[in-house]
Amino acid sequence: MSTTERPRILVVGGGYVGLYAARRILKKLRYGEATVTVVDPRSYMTYQPFLPEAAAGSISPRHVVVPLRRVLPQAEVLTGRVTSVDQDRRVATVAPLVGPAYEVPFDHLVVALGSVSRTFPIPGLAEHGIGMKGIEEAIGLRNHVLEQFDKADSTTDPDIRRKALTFVFVGGGFAGAETVGEIEDLARDAARYYPSIRREDMRFLLVDVADRILPEVGPKLGEWGREHLKQRGVEILLGTSMKSCVDGHVVLSDGTEVDSGTIVWTAGVKPNPTLAHYGLPLGPRGHVDVDPTLQVKGTDYIWAAGDNAQVPNLVEGEGDWCPPNAQHALRQARLLGDNVVAALRGFPQADYKHANKGAVAGLGLRKGVAMIKFGPMTIRLRGRLAWYMHRTYHGLAVPTWNRKIRVFADWTLALFLKREVVSLGAMENPREEFYEAAKPAAAAAAAEQRAAAEQRKDRTTV
Repeated sequence: MSTTERPRILVVGGGYVGLYAARRILKKLRYGEATVTVVDPRSYMTYQPFLPEAAAGSISPRHVVVPLRRVLPQAEVLTGRVTSVDQDRRVATVAPLVGPAYEVPFDHLVVALGSVSRTFPIPGLAEHGIGMKGIEEAIGLRNHVLEQFDKADSTTDPDIRRKALTFVFVGGGFAGAETVGEIEDLARDAARYYPSIRREDMRFLLVDVADRILPEVGPKLGEWGREHLKQRGVEILLGTSMKSCVDGHVVLSDGTEVDSGTIVWTAGVKPNPTLAHYGLPLGPRGHVDVDPTLQVKGTDYIWAAGDNAQVPNLVEGEGDWCPPNAQHALRQARLLGDNVVAALRGFPQADYKHANKGAVAGLGLRKGVAMIKFGPMTIRLRGRLAWYMHRTYHGLAVPTWNRKIRVFADWTLALFLKREVVSLGAMENPREEFYEAAKPAAAAAAAEQRAAAEQRKDRTTV
């Protein structure tokens, strides 16, 4: 029986999978056939592969995000969090940004919560670490790095200066290698405007517990990427973990100790922990356990895909799972949308099966690695050509033509205009200056009120 006048398809999460699945469903539905509701704490989707370039200033931050209401005009978009799901009653509890929580009934449920940063109980990490999962963190990292240059340039204390110009990146996968490559480029450009700072004054460290970086592109390209970053002055410490970073004092497992003003954490991701409150079957790593049709095991009205799902890899065989990357997320979202509409109409489901097409990574301007698969043949590229492949693939993959055009326009303008190296750190506390200006007036007003109260008290006593 329908929970509303017409069936409701509830999409939990407005990220890559949630956005594409909702678009696919809306495209397939007949007029008035069902209501599509998307719930996410943010009103936009972030294209995460562009976060390193946004942090370096190669792309405008607004061009990395896609507004949900603009892209899904036929959907009901709710800004909030689904805190729990009652499968027996088929209702989800939504906690909005303000006000009390409320229930939203549904007939079909799509779980697309994505992932969060995988962290460990390392002393000082929560206070000083910077993640790279959202556009806010990318903007914050850029402002923070440029602020370190302002600090180093304005002080005569060698210890403060050394700490400000030391940058530690933990995690050597795509996110870590791309971020350190982009930020090193940014720092090199910024140093031109600070006469007292040279590239030799900076120290970049990339730390990973594994024995190589960029494992997604294979050992050969990973080794080339490591050598390339070393030639640019990045110290790469493999088989090493961070033990603590209290007050910015970084202690590594190999005995290395440095004071760093910037600690970037990109050491993997894990499924969103909110999944534990949905009553769904979870795999050993906390992912939702799904069938090849992307239906949650044991249900016929719940689907999941992307980073929060354990999707069988039918190409590789039993026991293998699809990796959490944009390539699979896009294709899973499309099939998920088709299967939801098929279930709504009583038609059979299709299985997800996709062979890996390769991987691309950018390591800064005009530098990258790429592994492209054409059937049994694998092509490995490095340097400028791989960088072109990286930009072409992701430039075409970012959702909507609006964003594609804006991103390519940013890249084109960068061919003729220099990179902006302005820190807007005050954005984190935009009211601080106004507050400081208003404090004297507020204090004077409070003093006048106290004086008036004392006068009224004296007259009453007389």
